[in-house]
Amino acid sequence: MTEQTLISELEQLVSEGRNPNTMHIDLLPTFDILREINYEDQTVPLAVEKVIPAIAAAVNQIVAAFQKGGRLIYMGAGTSGRLGVLDASECPPTFGVPADMVIGLIAGGPEALRRSIEGAEDDPEQGRQALQDVKLTALDVVVGIAVSGRTPYVIGGLNYAKSVGAVTIALSCNPNSAIAGIADLAISPVVGPEILTGSTRLKSGTAQKLILNMLTTASMIRIGKSYQNLMVDVNASNKKLVARAARIVMQATGCSLEEARRALDQTGNDVKLAILMEITGMGIEEARTALQNAGGFLRKAISTRTA
Repeated sequence: MTEQTLISELEQLVSEGRNPNTMHIDLLPTFDILREINYEDQTVPLAVEKVIPAIAAAVNQIVAAFQKGGRLIYMGAGTSGRLGVLDASECPPTFGVPADMVIGLIAGGPEALRRSIEGAEDDPEQGRQALQDVKLTALDVVVGIAVSGRTPYVIGGLNYAKSVGAVTIALSCNPNSAIAGIADLAISPVVGPEILTGSTRLKSGTAQKLILNMLTTASMIRIGKSYQNLMVDVNASNKKLVARAARIVMQATGCSLEEARRALDQTGNDVKLAILMEITGMGIEEARTALQNAGGFLRKAISTRTA
């Protein structure tokens, strides 16, 4: 692709346009610069709201994959890739899932998390290879993340995922993008031109972060990782999370800290089991069986016993 061709492509992208509201931003004092940034940021949730139907369709596919033993795999380059890795890395401690249930892949590999290796995004073969390395199967869901919607690394990955039979989802901030044309589902919030032209780590990155949060949080709720609005599968892996686990048991049951700690000690810090035992009076083995019979859904296990 020639430089002129690439320039012509970029000129067609909403995310690469010049923002008429910030043409004067280099003349402003600090407070006014920040106010301009904040004003533009306020438009992002409204853009995300418009694509909730597409996000919901994606969540349903992810839930179906999880229920069959499949995985959610994010892939992207630069900011998009880093956001995918961030969201994936938060799932094990938050929801108590295996480390390989949600995977984040970034062009250039782990080193690209710490420093820019932007040239890595230009190779579609790297996208294919990255998915081969994690042994992609037809049970999995692959979400290609690219603000422009034209990143070769992501295109290569999505094309390979389709050849394997995996569900493919495109997340971009430009309508009718190349990756939207490849994927089974497309999520395309349009947040408009950035405060600084082409700096898509700003509004576009914020939109991506919000949507990735929605994809994993909603999917985990749908497979029973919450009770009410409590994270009952939290992995109590440090002092803060141990304290949070106790607090969750107290919030769910109204018990004292001493009672919560006693229940958690019995269950090896299994919050779900501790809550079920406190609410129903079950012993640990009976509670474990009840949870298993309820498919891991705590509310269902409680209602079956208290009905």
